[in-house]
Amino acid sequence: MLHVLEGFTTIGIVIAVGAFIAHIGLVDLSAQCLLNTVAFFVASPALLLTTIAHADVRDVLSGNLIATACGVAVPVVVYAASARLGWRHGVGHTVIGALSSAYVNAGNLGIPVAVYVLGNASFVAPTLLLQLLVLQPFALALLDADRGGHAPRARDIVVRPLTNPMTIGTLVGLLLSVTGWTLPTLVARPVDLVASLAVPGMLLAYGIALRLGPGIGGENRAELALTSGLKLVVQPLVVWAVADLVLGVQGHALLAVVVCSALPTAQNVFVHASRYDRAPTLARDTILITTIGSVPVIALIALVLQ
Repeated sequence: MLHVLEGFTTIGIVIAVGAFIAHIGLVDLSAQCLLNTVAFFVASPALLLTTIAHADVRDVLSGNLIATACGVAVPVVVYAASARLGWRHGVGHTVIGALSSAYVNAGNLGIPVAVYVLGNASFVAPTLLLQLLVLQPFALALLDADRGGHAPRARDIVVRPLTNPMTIGTLVGLLLSVTGWTLPTLVARPVDLVASLAVPGMLLAYGIALRLGPGIGGENRAELALTSGLKLVVQPLVVWAVADLVLGVQGHALLAVVVCSALPTAQNVFVHASRYDRAPTLARDTILITTIGSVPVIALIALVLQ
């Protein structure tokens, strides 16, 4: 558990650095915009490529995938219904809120947690690949269509993800994973170097936004409470119920799938929100609250299920 706290502390320190350099006037919101742009178009696609390329795609076919998918679907449906029917939000805002409610930090935080708490990085692979190959492309297609000023069409869902740099990085990584091919050293090393920009770039941009953006919960505290509650409470409970009561998963495998579902909202949700200018404050605040709240939640899960 000490390593989990170290992982959270590392993330918190980098975010704090971003907030500090904004506080002293070294950077302004234009720097946040630049960091997010580089992360979205360059660094994150490289990171997705390298992460997927080294994952065992066969893990996605495990029984835990069903529980993971249910854990994503329930918060997304609950939030989307509330956003559209209750608050009357548009498509873009609804997509970001749904991602905030269910898209877990399976990369830069999930992998360390899988290694140090669960003992094997492969435990996070089903969650990682489900998000990158299904949830994220679908969400980006909707965001692209919404930014274009028209209702999402079936063609957008199929075609637009293939033109998105993050989806392209994911698909290339999947191809490498399935075929067992490796990039030539002269290509792999620059890609790895660029990929290393993604996480610190996103975290610094997030820290800048925390310092210079609106106050926490300044827009809609009820909506923030909903996204945070869905992520921290509903998603792990749904995954546990499906895995344990329906699929009969027990022991360490049950612990693994529930812990992965309790990870906080991923920082790249804020990158998407900023890039498309849809609910960036909601994404930022949900990430902050779930990152803090996931520490005791994961500790409780480990205590109960170990």
